[in-house]
Amino acid sequence: MPRKRKLLTQLSALRNSTSFPQIDAVEQLNTTPGADASPKSSKYFVIEKKNSPQLQEDFFNQPCVSLAKSFLGQILVRKLPDGRELWGRIVETEAYLGGEDEASHSKGGKQTQRNAAMFMKPGTLYVYQIYGIYFCMNVSSQGEGAAVLLRSLEPLQGLDAMRELRRASRKAPSRLLKDWQLCNGPSKLCQAFGIDKAFDQRDLTQDEAIWMVPGQDLPGEQDVVTTTRIGIGNTGEWAHKPLRFYLRGNRFVSVVDKKMEREMAA
Repeated sequence: MPRKRKLLTQLSALRNSTSFPQIDAVEQLNTTPGADASPKSSKYFVIEKKNSPQLQEDFFNQPCVSLAKSFLGQILVRKLPDGRELWGRIVETEAYLGGEDEASHSKGGKQTQRNAAMFMKPGTLYVYQIYGIYFCMNVSSQGEGAAVLLRSLEPLQGLDAMRELRRASRKAPSRLLKDWQLCNGPSKLCQAFGIDKAFDQRDLTQDEAIWMVPGQDLPGEQDVVTTTRIGIGNTGEWAHKPLRFYLRGNRFVSVVDKKMEREMAA
């Protein structure tokens, strides 16, 4: 009997004790103000995320003009076959709205083998060749045949590799390119990032050689210049549509609209 009483006394002490640190820690995780009360709020239930916070399909799935603006400040990443990564901040874009847009490759809603990527899901690359030599890279958006042209990047990582690629693609005697000259134009950025027709119809959310990650300092409306597109020829009223967007004051932009910037400043 004495032994039984001793066991009962120990059990009672355990019931009244508050020294259960592991249980208390989990309860604190689950009862944090504003937190989810489900077990998922515990660190033991958190699924480990990928190291790279890659932009996913929901980012690309927005109207063309909205996507063109949203690209500004985001980071394009290109992984070369030797494992080196090239990083560039998007600083200039152009929107091409599809069927109604006389300057678009998909004007009239016509789908061809060349422009098929413009009709694919948002986030699909459309890469085409100009002058039989250079390449330009676009990303499909919401809207039938709509896509955004990436015009200029601010080089962030892998600048030596970019210079090597630019030098290899240029026929004239190559001089050492300055940083701002590496990607300040749609064909230049394709050269610097080693992008050619082989990248056409690739998915930015799935591809292992090219993708996008969120930028750290995204611009506000006051930082974005909205102006006309470059080199679209005789396309009537569409030549005057404000469908080019770039970061004001950024020296990596291909063409600066000084008049528009003065109006913004005023």
